[in-house]
Amino acid sequence: MEMNMKEWVTRVKQSKARLAIPLMTHPGIDLIGKNVYDAVTNGRTHFEAIEALNKKYPAAASSIIMDLTVEAEAFGSKISFSTHEVPTITGRLVTDHESAMNLDIPRLDAGRIRQYLHAAALAAEQIKEKPVFAGCIGPLSLAGRLYDMTEMMTAMYLDAAAMHVLLEKCTTFIADYADAFKKAGTNGILIAEPAAGLLSVEMCDEFSSTYIKEIIDKVQDKNFIVLLHNCGNPGHLTGSMLSTGATALHLGNKLNLVDALQQIPETTLVLGNLDPVDIFKSADPQKVYDTTLKLLEDTARYSNFIISSGCDTPPGVPHANIYAFYNALAFFNKESMHIK
Repeated sequence: MEMNMKEWVTRVKQSKARLAIPLMTHPGIDLIGKNVYDAVTNGRTHFEAIEALNKKYPAAASSIIMDLTVEAEAFGSKISFSTHEVPTITGRLVTDHESAMNLDIPRLDAGRIRQYLHAAALAAEQIKEKPVFAGCIGPLSLAGRLYDMTEMMTAMYLDAAAMHVLLEKCTTFIADYADAFKKAGTNGILIAEPAAGLLSVEMCDEFSSTYIKEIIDKVQDKNFIVLLHNCGNPGHLTGSMLSTGATALHLGNKLNLVDALQQIPETTLVLGNLDPVDIFKSADPQKVYDTTLKLLEDTARYSNFIISSGCDTPPGVPHANIYAFYNALAFFNKESMHIK
């Protein structure tokens, strides 16, 4: 559904109530009685999980599963599937400059790409009261899956030219993929670039942010925004993330969120950063409630903040913990409005 996202961002910042957009689709899979494998291989099942979650919980936007194997699979990587866990990549496709040069940019019907576009199109068609955000991997993180992350880190120093060849191909493909999500009717896309968290500011600028900016310049407009996610950023890369021009930054639990908010202009939305494993999945409901409430209180003065998980929540998050999260949000909003 077409929605003016510039106006949506303004409404977020003007809202008297704090909004929440946790990255979670797996609890929706539980709600429809399916498993992870069903959802990551079938677009309709994936959509049904998104729809079930949307009906049950009051998130300010819906989002698709953060599956960082889809794009690598399209390039030809071998994928290991599990019934109840997210897919993983086995082996590597690129080993040197020559293999980077010979790597073909895939079509948008390769692997499971069509299933993810189908899920997004169904969600955009059916969920009309709020934005629907697609998701994809960032160019550096994709390159790391094609080249092997450890080998890639070495190649950045010893064979930077090969890395740039690979990154250019990854960027071209991701830009096309993001544009396909845009044409499918989604209102934005979350680009997940966790590999950049391993870099210095200078290397992040060269090998990640420059390429992400290319994607953003091609697809972001008043009806389609980009949310840049980097759960690996411990704090020093926030400026580099801002340089991409993303409408929103989605930050992980490795950094101090209040410190980050002090560095980020209020024109940029900030989402984060409750630990998806230690809090959402493993803590008891009282701890989830207390931790959520504390983060809300600590960030109360920042109108550009949306509370979220620090990354995609894994399979197995108890619904009691999700209730605790939203109960803390409801209590905070009630108290805040009473004070005002």
